[in-house]
Amino acid sequence: MENYIGRLLDSRYEILEVIGTGGMAVVYKALDHRLNRLVAVKILKDELSRNQEFRRRFHAESQAVAMLSHPNIVSVYDVSRTGDADYIVMELIEGISLKQYLEKKLNLNWRETLHFSMQIAKALEHAHSRGIVHRDIKPHNIMILKDGSIKVADFGIARVGSAQNTLTREALGSVHYISPEQAKGARVDNRSDLYSLGVVMYEMLTGRTPYDGETPVSVAIQHINGGARRPSELMPGIPLGLEQIVMRAMNADPDARYTSATEMLRDMEEFRKNPAITFDFSAASAVRQPVQRAGMTRSEAERYAAQRAAKNPDGRTPEERRAERARREKELAAEKRRRNLTIGIIAAAVAFVILLVVLIVTLAGGSDNPNDQESTSDIENGEIAVEKFVGMRLEDINPDDYPDLRVDVRNYKEEYSDEYEEGYVMAQSPKAGEMVKRGRTVTLTVSKGAEEQEMPPLENMTEGDAVKKLEALNLGLKISRKDESSDKVKQGNVIRTEPAAGEKLQKGQEITLYISLGENKLPDLKNDTKSNAEARLRALNIGLNIIFLEEQSDDVAEGKVTRTVPAAGSQLREGDDVTVYISTGDGKVVVPPVIGFTKMEAIDLLKDADLMYEVREIYDPTVEKGKVISQSEKPNTKVEKGTVVVIDVSLGPEELPTEPSTEPTTESSSSSSEESSSSETETP
Repeated sequence: MENYIGRLLDSRYEILEVIGTGGMAVVYKALDHRLNRLVAVKILKDELSRNQEFRRRFHAESQAVAMLSHPNIVSVYDVSRTGDADYIVMELIEGISLKQYLEKKLNLNWRETLHFSMQIAKALEHAHSRGIVHRDIKPHNIMILKDGSIKVADFGIARVGSAQNTLTREALGSVHYISPEQAKGARVDNRSDLYSLGVVMYEMLTGRTPYDGETPVSVAIQHINGGARRPSELMPGIPLGLEQIVMRAMNADPDARYTSATEMLRDMEEFRKNPAITFDFSAASAVRQPVQRAGMTRSEAERYAAQRAAKNPDGRTPEERRAERARREKELAAEKRRRNLTIGIIAAAVAFVILLVVLIVTLAGGSDNPNDQESTSDIENGEIAVEKFVGMRLEDINPDDYPDLRVDVRNYKEEYSDEYEEGYVMAQSPKAGEMVKRGRTVTLTVSKGAEEQEMPPLENMTEGDAVKKLEALNLGLKISRKDESSDKVKQGNVIRTEPAAGEKLQKGQEITLYISLGENKLPDLKNDTKSNAEARLRALNIGLNIIFLEEQSDDVAEGKVTRTVPAAGSQLREGDDVTVYISTGDGKVVVPPVIGFTKMEAIDLLKDADLMYEVREIYDPTVEKGKVISQSEKPNTKVEKGTVVVIDVSLGPEELPTEPSTEPTTESSSSSSEESSSSETETP
C-alpha cells in the first residue's frame, strides 16, 4: 500500500511515509494542509474496504470513538473515504509502543508497571463511561510518550475488527491477551478489557504472557480454563497487593473480576498509597471458577466453546441458576431445622407449660408472616432468595433469566451517584439474598452518574494535590498549567484557576491552573498577545523596563510572543530590563490572483502584497486588450517578500504590421525608462 505515498486525500492530507503496518490497516505519517500539522492516517487494507458491511461499521464505530476526549487516549480527528481508500486521521504520537519498550527491558519493576497500568485503566474508565469497549487491549496498542505518559490507540478499529476474526483466525499476537468470553465467541463487555489489562500487567511484571502455545486455539483454551501461575512464582519480589489486583482482573469468570475500571483504579490507588497492603477478595473468590479441561483436542475445544457461548452473559445456564437457588434454599431449611432442634432441647428441660409457650412463640415468630409454618414449609410454599442486581448494567438485565421473580426493568427510579456509573443499578428492593415469595416484584434504582459538579476551590494547594482533586471528579477534565509570579502564594502552589471556584463543570472541559513561581519570577509569556504579556509584566509592580522587538517565527503566530530575555522563570529585580520578542510570522506573503484584471489593477495588487512585477505584452485574440492573461506565481500561495511575479497582458488580436515581429514586448522593473517598447521596472 506504499502507492499512497505522495497522494493528497480529500485535498487536505498529504501522505508522507509509512510508520506502521497491522493486520487490518497501514499507518502513515501525513501533513494536514488545512491546519498545518502532522497527523497519523490509518488506511484500511484493500480487502477490508471491499466489504461493505465492514466499511459501514468502521465508519460508525470510528465516529463514535472520535467523541472520546482523554489525555490517555489517542485522539481521532477525522473519519472519511476518498476514492478507494477508507481512513481515519489520528493524533501523531512521538514515542514507542509498550511492546517495543518491553522488548528492550524484558520486564518492568512494580512501580513502573503501576504507573503505566493506572493510565491505561483511566483511559478504559473514560471509554467505558461512553459505552465503548476496546476489545483489543495489548502492548502493541499502548503508546509510551517521551514524558512517560501513556496513550491507548485503536479503539474504533479494534471494536470493528472483532467482528471479522474467529477463534481460529485470531492473530497470534492478540490471542495472548483476549478474554475467555472472546475466545468462546460470547458476549463481551467492559470486564473483557479489564481481563486484557490484567494480562498486560502480568507481562510487564514477569516479561511473559500468562499463557502460551503453538497455535491460537491452544492459547485460547488456556484462557478459558484459567489457572495461570502467579507472577511472584516467576519473578519473586512482586508485592502481594499488586499481584492480587492482577489475578483478580485476570479471573476467567467475569463475575469474579472487577466490575469496572473505576473499581480497579480504586484498588490501584490504595496500593500506590500503601505498597504493603493486601486485599480481601473473599466475596469475589467465592464465585465459581471454570473447571480445568486439560488435554482437549481442537474439535473438542471448539464444541466446548460453542456450548459455553450459548450460555447467558453471567456464565451460568438456567439449570445452574436453579441448582444454586435450590442449594441456598436447602441451607436455609437446614438452618431452620437446627434452630428448631435447639429450641426443643432447651424447652424439654423446663416445665411442660413453658415448653408449650416456647413452641407457640417459636411457631409464631419463625417467619415474616405469622400464618407461615417454621421449617421447610417456607420453601414448599414458594419462598426463594432474591438475586443480586446491584452493580449490573440495566440493559444487561433480561427478566426472562429470572422466571421466579418479576424484575421490573421499565418502571425504575433514577438517582445521581458518585459510586456507580450512569446506567448501572445502584439499589434494589427487596435486597439481594432476602427470602421472598415466588413472583415477587423487584424494583430497581438506576444511577444517573455523578451529579453536576462545581469547580472546587484549589487556591494555595500544591499542583499535585490540585490535579488529584480534579481527576477525582471523574469528568475527564483537560488540565493545563501556566506560571505566574506571586509574593503571596508559595512557589509551586495554585494562585488561581480558570474557571474559578464554584463555576459549573462539564465533562472534558479545559481547566487552567496558574502556578506560583514565587516572588518576582518572570512568567512564561510564549504565545501570549503583546497586550496580555505587557499586562502580566506590569502586574508584578516592580517597575520593569519592558522592550518589545519583532522577529520572524515559523511556529508562533503573527502578533504573539516568541520568547523573552531573560527566560521564563528567571528571578527579577526592581527596574530590570525585559525584552519581549513578537512574531512577525514566517516572513512570507500571499500571491494575489490577478488574471482577468487590467494591467494597472494587477500592478496595484502586486504592490500592495509587497511583490515585484514584470509585464509582458502579447497578442491574444481570446482576451480583451489590456487584461491579464496569466501570472507566473500560483494565486493564493505563499512566497518570499519581493518575489518577481511575471504577468502576461493581452494586446488583443494581432494586427498585420508592415514588418511583422514574432517577439513579445516586455515591461519589467529592471528596464530603462528610455526603452519604451521593451520593459518597465518598479519596486513596490
